[in-house]
Parts: sequence; structure tokens; C-alpha cells
Amino acid sequence: MSILILGGTRLVGPHVVKQLVEAGEEVTLYHRGVHEPELPAAARHVHSADAGIPILRFPPELLRPWDAVIHMMPIGEADLHAFAMSFAGKVGRSVVISSGDVYLAYGRLQGIEPGPPLPVPLAEDAPKRSVLYPYRKMAKSADEWTFHYEKILAEVVALGDAGLRATVLRLPKVYGPNDGGHFPLLAATPAEHWNWRWTHGYVEDVAHAIVLAALKPSAGGVYNVGEAEALSVAQRLDGWDVRPADEGPAAHLVKQFDFSQDMVYDTSRIRHDLGYRELVTYEEGMRRTLGTARSPG
Repeated sequence: MSILILGGTRLVGPHVVKQLVEAGEEVTLYHRGVHEPELPAAARHVHSADAGIPILRFPPELLRPWDAVIHMMPIGEADLHAFAMSFAGKVGRSVVISSGDVYLAYGRLQGIEPGPPLPVPLAEDAPKRSVLYPYRKMAKSADEWTFHYEKILAEVVALGDAGLRATVLRLPKVYGPNDGGHFPLLAATPAEHWNWRWTHGYVEDVAHAIVLAALKPSAGGVYNVGEAEALSVAQRLDGWDVRPADEGPAAHLVKQFDFSQDMVYDTSRIRHDLGYRELVTYEEGMRRTLGTARSPG
């Protein structure tokens, strides 16, 4: 299969590339060339300054038929319209990466949506936020991508254009060796809220879900991605040497959370439809992420 990946050079992306190449697929990446991780030599690279977030333009050499296109970094309505205008009718299928932050429960967690905590786990048909642009308050100006970030609008465009044949994947909180700041942020959660739960996914496991969505003819619609059982903060950090993060925008955001709202996703659909399963145990994923072993007892 000929597969185009938009982005694909950071965190989850390199694992997607490696798994596709190992499966014998023909992979092309479109990116700026700023981040050049170690990738299989068989992967082809197309570099352009236009490949920065948000991607609104594509070089002519990419505007051809593809068996699959994976959009790793869609931001919102404008870049998904550009994606649809460029690739609708030219793809066997497309995979659009979204997030669990589309759910109303995330708005309750952030305190931007009124109302009591919602029951979990959240299936794909759970209510979505009515308040848009959840990270706009973190943007210093309208020039920053966080000002325009809204996965809800991206999903509407992707699923509304039949020519894209889109599968939308709502990712969990992803962790891995190149995401050293995440677990210290969890450790910043006040101790009285260490029973709080948020569905996670190790980078190689999340990449596996993306690869299945790209290769499986039966893929389509929306899938939650993540672990089968969401651990509490206390369970995640038990026995690992993790210290709270320094103050910063993300740490400040965590401190604003209403921890009565868990963010637990129902991932049974992707397991049933696409045969998804974890490739890496939680213990091994933590060891690789933190570069250490669990402390005894």
C-alpha cells in the first residue's frame, strides 16, 4: 500500500512509520525537516516549510492517489478543509488523529462546562463539549496554533466528506520515552485527588491503533484509543521515582482541573472491530519512559 503521513516525526509518529515499513508498506512523510528522528531508510521524506502546524498547503507531488493518508496533526476546521480539498476522492481511506478532549467530560474537568461529573467510561457516542477552543486561553496571540485548536471541528469536516473515507481516532493521554514531562505533571496532582483516573496509551500501542486504522478495510467512523483499564494516579506512580513538574502552563492547567471528573474512555469498539491489543505492558512502558526500574516493595 502507498501511505502518506502528514507529520509523523515526533512521539507517536516514528513508531507508526516503523510499524508500517515493517509491514511492507510504502511510506512517505510530509514534514518541515526540523525534527529528523531515526526512521527506516525505506521511508521517503518530502520537506516543506508549509508542513508546519496548521498544514494548509501541499506540494503538487503529493496530490495524487494514495491507498491511505494519515493526518497526524490536524488542528481544526481550516486545516481539515485544506486536507479535504486536496485529498478527497484521491484516497482509499484516511486516518485523522483526534483526542478525548472533544468530550463534554473534558469540559467539566477543565471547568469550562457547567454541570456535575459525567459517568465513565466514555463511549464514542458520549456527549461532546459545547464550549469550543479549550486551549485558547493558553495562547499568547491569535498567531499560535493553540488559539485555533479544536478537534471537534476537525472531526466534523473529516467525517462529513465522503471522499476522505475517514476513520477518526480519539487518542488518550500518550506517554513514552520522548515525553519526559508527563508523569511529573501527574505527580503534581494534589495527593487528595490521587484516585483520579485518565485513560493512557503507550506510544507503541497508540501507533499500533493508527496502523490498524490505516490498513484494515473494515475501519471507519470513530474509535477511542487507549488502555483497557484506566489506572488511578496513585496506581500509575506507585513504586516509580517521579517528582512533580516545575510550574508552567501545563502544570497550571492540571491544578485547575475538577478532579471529580474522571477521563476514562471505553476502548472496546476498536478492540472488537479492528482486533486492537496492547503490544507493550504497562510495566515495560513505564520502564522505557522513565529509563529506570520500579523500586522494590
